[in-house]
Amino acid sequence: MNEVPVAKERLMRELVAMRVAKELPQGGYVNLGIGLPMMVSEYTPAEKDVMFHVENGLLGVGRAQEGSKPGLPQLTNAGGQPVNMVPGAWLFDSAQSFAIVRGGHIDVAVLGALQVSETGDLANWRRADRKSGSIGGAADIATGVKRLFVAMEHTTDDGTLKILPKCTFPLTAAGVVKMIFTDVAVIAVEADGLHLREMAPGWTPEEVQAITAAHLHVDPDVKEIDLSFD
Repeated sequence: MNEVPVAKERLMRELVAMRVAKELPQGGYVNLGIGLPMMVSEYTPAEKDVMFHVENGLLGVGRAQEGSKPGLPQLTNAGGQPVNMVPGAWLFDSAQSFAIVRGGHIDVAVLGALQVSETGDLANWRRADRKSGSIGGAADIATGVKRLFVAMEHTTDDGTLKILPKCTFPLTAAGVVKMIFTDVAVIAVEADGLHLREMAPGWTPEEVQAITAAHLHVDPDVKEIDLSFD
């Protein structure tokens, strides 16, 4: 366990989701995983015309249903939360849904992670100390989409590091992660390693490196995390 910098505030999960939303391509098709990634749809401006995909058979996921709305409870996101549909949404079976993924038609997927390596390896389905688990559709998604983003806390609650030179947990896929968004930093995965692009307010590159096991290349124009939409 590394010592976390004292009195350094981290971004709330909502702000991490907002930063991911800023990075999504205009008019893109985007798959969202369970947990923090599911929040991205809530903070993506409608004018970006992003179509969110879930592997249970829906393309065109809207915001989570409000408690006062009757809605359609059988329409859910990856975490089982009822969602609305946007105009032009499609419904299909699971086979068609994975055909969309495996066919390379999803522009971006946003997944959570247990670990990410400096070469973009992803481990997000089972810790090494657990005997059982199911990889589900994560491997298909990680290898089938055009770009894979990870949205997660930078460390575990007890300070265990999650961005490593090499993953120690079973891999979901190798060399697939392109960008990492955490409550501390925005990091790009490049051919020569990890590049620190942005940091949470009040943090320094040295402090981000202190809770990152993998080496970080600090971009010359590294800046504070920017949540504005251009």
